[in-house]
Amino acid sequence: MDKITLLNKKALITGAGTGIGRAIALEFARLGADVVVNYNSSKDAALEVVKIIKEMGREAIAVQADVTDEEQVKALVKKAAQFGQGKIDILVNNAGAMVKRCPVEDMDLKLWNYIMDLNMTSTFLVCKHVIPIMKAQKSGRIINMSSMAAHNGGGPGAVAYATSKAAVQNFTKGLAKELAPHILVNCLAPGIITTRFHELYTPDDVRAKLTAGIPLQREGTPEEVAGAAVLLASQYGSYITGETIEVNGGIYMD
Repeated sequence: MDKITLLNKKALITGAGTGIGRAIALEFARLGADVVVNYNSSKDAALEVVKIIKEMGREAIAVQADVTDEEQVKALVKKAAQFGQGKIDILVNNAGAMVKRCPVEDMDLKLWNYIMDLNMTSTFLVCKHVIPIMKAQKSGRIINMSSMAAHNGGGPGAVAYATSKAAVQNFTKGLAKELAPHILVNCLAPGIITTRFHELYTPDDVRAKLTAGIPLQREGTPEEVAGAAVLLASQYGSYITGETIEVNGGIYMD
């Protein structure tokens, strides 16, 4: 049997309308998965992802939900389980953002809490409500999204973001222990990836300097992050849990 297949797997991917989430959704579908494409505000982009997946011959639905809100998360997971006829085989917690660069001394509590909610609390909430489904089926893969910033504290004004992503990594380790042996929980930590993220938050001169420091001498692509997600979701990842895979071209090595 081909181990690089996700045939008939049911996947829920948060923040799947754009960027890395979009690339993961499309790659999972290419390998045979049916996908719930979660979005918050990127409705048109999410519907486009669904359209492409259906053109591949797989099934997909777009579901709007703010994953920082527990009631909306409950509704999202319920719809995902109905779509999967009771199953959710793979969860990718991709939703998140830096929101804005802000030094700690200038940051108010509202902004700090929002960044924590968007990156860490959302991951907790979706996991919390998917876990009972995976426990009932005695199988599942959870992939959380961290960042290289979790290791180095991030760039200027990114302390809150870096802290939230470090929390995601530690949450992943603890949850992997809680859910073993049937549910595997891992993390991806992208480096400089060519997405709208850096267009929004990284000045061109800083971005160029960062890229010059990458041993592979280029930014990564969302599809390259999706490849690492496939490893963790497929049978080739069956003995990996509690780990963080660095997808950064060598700019950070641990």
